[in-house]
Amino acid sequence: MTDFTYWDIIRNLLLAGRWTIALSVIAFVGGGVVGLLLLILRMSKKPGAEAFVVGYVQLFQGIPLLVLLFLAYYGIALFGIDTSPWVAAGVGLTLYASAFLTEIWRGCVQSIPRGQWEASQSLALNFGEQLRYIILPQALKIAIPPTVGFLVQVIKGTALASVIGFMELTKVGKTIANATFNPFLVFGCVAVCYFLLCYPVSLYAKSLERKMNAHH
Repeated sequence: MTDFTYWDIIRNLLLAGRWTIALSVIAFVGGGVVGLLLLILRMSKKPGAEAFVVGYVQLFQGIPLLVLLFLAYYGIALFGIDTSPWVAAGVGLTLYASAFLTEIWRGCVQSIPRGQWEASQSLALNFGEQLRYIILPQALKIAIPPTVGFLVQVIKGTALASVIGFMELTKVGKTIANATFNPFLVFGCVAVCYFLLCYPVSLYAKSLERKMNAHH
């Protein structure tokens, strides 16, 4: 195995795992913030707001994540900005996550009975107060399981950032495989790393779903 030992492979993959986790957090938090703003904009009933949000969601859900990362990497550079893989990966994954989270959360809000909106209106609450005190707290309970489950997709989606040079698990695994001439072993270890990252999140999502169903 050339100059690499098994410990070297594991150590380098664990180091790369930090960047996979960091990119996942950036994409999930950034996508969550943008998604929430888009959701509020869509529900605001302002002229053109719903059409804009629907177009945004359809656009970024309809573009493959791989292509979106390429567009972010090469497109930002057109504005004279020196684009690093970090920035491009963060922007691409944020756009991807925001489009899906907006739709997930819209479905959760729509599941709230119409009577809750009418009751809040009878209390003379404005739109912002209706969301803050009545609608969003109820929708949050419904949204937690699918939102946590989507985080698994974000973690796995970070693997595509390797194509623009981002040094996460897959990219580092490919580099090690080229150096060791043992791709099966290396990518087997990469697969185990992704499993160890995603499986606890999946279990947590299922646990939350059971708790919510029991509550209801």
